[in-house]
Parts: sequence; C-alpha cells; structure tokens
Amino acid sequence: MIPLKDRNPTRHFPYVNIALIGLNILAFLWELSAAQNLPSLFEQYAVIPARITFSWESGIGVMPALATFFSAMFLHGGWLHLLGNMLYLWVFGDNVEDKLGHVRYVVFYFVCGIAATLVHVVIEPGSGVPTVGASGAISGVLAAYLLLFPRARVVTLIPVFIFLQVAELPALIVLGFWFVLQFFNGLLSLGMNTAGMGGVAWWAHIGGFAAGFLLVIPLRKYR
Repeated sequence: MIPLKDRNPTRHFPYVNIALIGLNILAFLWELSAAQNLPSLFEQYAVIPARITFSWESGIGVMPALATFFSAMFLHGGWLHLLGNMLYLWVFGDNVEDKLGHVRYVVFYFVCGIAATLVHVVIEPGSGVPTVGASGAISGVLAAYLLLFPRARVVTLIPVFIFLQVAELPALIVLGFWFVLQFFNGLLSLGMNTAGMGGVAWWAHIGGFAAGFLLVIPLRKYR
C-alpha cells in the first residue's frame, strides 16, 4: 500500500517538515554531484555498525562515529529510496508537526532517528554495510501519526496483481499494515546479512517506530 495523501487538514504551516524534505533533497543532489566518490562519501558520513562498535569498545574516535548518526539521516541510496521516504514524510509529517509544535517536532524527529540507528547497531554490531536514510526518523513520525490520528482517512494506492486500486483507508490500517510488514521482515532478517534482505535495515524502522510510539504522548501539545 502506497499512501498518496491524507484527509487531515492542519492549522499551522509545516515549516520544519518542509525544511527536512528540502535538506534531504539537497543532500541527495550533493551525492549525485559526487557520484564518482560515493563509496568514500558513504564511508565517511554513513553509519557503519562495526565502526560504531569498535569506536565504543576502544574509546578511540567515538565522537566522529556518533556524528554519523545525524549525517546518515540525510543520505539516501537512490532515487526510489529518497522518493519513498519523502512521500511518507510529506503525507504524515505535517500533521505530527502541527500537533507537537515546530520545536518539539525537530527534537522528536532526531531522537527517533538516533534511536532507530542505535537499535540497528545493537542488532547488527559487526556489520560493515553503510546505513543511510531518513527511514528510522520517519518511522517515528508514522508511529506518532498512528497514535494521534488513527481514524484519519488516507488516500492509498493498492497494487492488486497487475491492477492499481485507489481507496481511502483509516490510518490505523495503512500504518498498522506498514509496521507489521517491517516487523515480519525484521524477524526474518535476524541472523542474516542485511545485504541478503535487500540492504534494508528493518530493525532501524522498528526502533524508530517504537521511539515515536513512546515519545509522542509526553511531547504533544495539549490544547
């Protein structure tokens, strides 16, 4: 299921959400400009669990390794990776920002992203595969939307074999299905090389979702 838009108007302009989308696009354009040096760019700015683990155990270079928790959130592995993430952020992020407020939304977004990365490092401590993408932080946004607006209608594209069907579904179904898919794939990936699962850091998605689920209630603005 691919969300296209929601029927959930906001009361405030989503400055932060649009800025995050813009920064992700700019970072990807930077990647394209450095295409020949992309492996070294990922080596420097992506999260590599083995490097994080070694830095933590040895105490050498801990801060540079931890800095990749932030830089990796703005890098993507291709156009589909970027467009998929930005679509979800565009559809669901504005309402979460509207509910939390601009400043709290910034804090919420980055804390979810960091939590997602930590879970991925714990699950795959020896992995040398670079991890990039905003998926972990966006997973937290999806969890927040699910808790705050479970009945909101989401216009969704549903592939049925070779046909495409558009339907309005409650967010509970759309995002609930999304999480079940992440959790199922996460279980399958245990004990396997993430490259064997298509290179997707499923447990980062699960970790980000869990962080968003726990953080959104204490951070939301009561009106």
